Amino acid sequence: MKLSPDVVKKIKHIEICTRRLLSGSFIGENSSAIKGSGLEFDQLREYQQGDDVRFIDWNSSARMNKLLIKQYVEQRSRTIVIAVDVSASANFGTAKENKRDVMAQIGATLSLVAGYAKDNIALLLFTDQVELFIPPGKGRNHMHHIVEQLFAFEAKNKKTNLVSALDHLALLKRRDAIVFLISDFVTDGFEKQLSVVAKMYDLIAVRYLDRYERRLPHIGFITMHDSETGQEYLVDLRKKQGKKLTEFLQQRTVQQNTIFKKYAIDCLTIEQQPFVGELIRFFKRRMMR
Repeated sequence: MKLSPDVVKKIKHIEICTRRLLSGSFIGENSSAIKGSGLEFDQLREYQQGDDVRFIDWNSSARMNKLLIKQYVEQRSRTIVIAVDVSASANFGTAKENKRDVMAQIGATLSLVAGYAKDNIALLLFTDQVELFIPPGKGRNHMHHIVEQLFAFEAKNKKTNLVSALDHLALLKRRDAIVFLISDFVTDGFEKQLSVVAKMYDLIAVRYLDRYERRLPHIGFITMHDSETGQEYLVDLRKKQGKKLTEFLQQRTVQQNTIFKKYAIDCLTIEQQPFVGELIRFFKRRMMR
């Protein structure tokens, strides 16, 4: 896969920012109940016959006048599934970068954070079909492969349908998974499947909309092209009609929020650049639950 110099530069920038913001903290803390010579100190307890003498804390033992041993808990990695909408509508954008590019950056940041935490990472790219699925894995090469696919993959289909992606997620049956569903959510008819996946996993919606998908400018009549169907429409964006359309867009967001709340799904709305710091802080809060 040949990445353009611009994409390579962008990936390096994301990686540098992510490393800097993580500041060496261990994001993927998820301690199992297994006791042994794991990575994280748990507590001091009295020495029992058969314990490994290498874990005796001699300083504490001398102070307490009895043998004390350090007990550890073993670290267990999570599975992080990053599901990203790559439909044709994601190619829309009125800023320097279109939605597809920003959503790729969001997915890449999550991949890097999960990779540094030594979590298993899976990638699902979807339109109205599942376009690509990379099974969970870990390691630097696996992480970089996922980041490259996020920026370089070209979808075969154009339309959006969250149902296919949600059905695929339901079939994975990984009860320990945290799923980040990244989309503009400009589609209908997915509530039933969303409720199923929300029960199975820790599901987080990451919503990104272009500024003009939140508030339309009052600029008169314009011709709009539907990138998913190829149709063109003459749209009245004069003040009165433009205000009605803006209210419609805002109401759609409210309806989505109602659905997310109904099924206890956290929704992170990305509205502006740079978002890396906000995304990492959100990730860290979720990991500490």
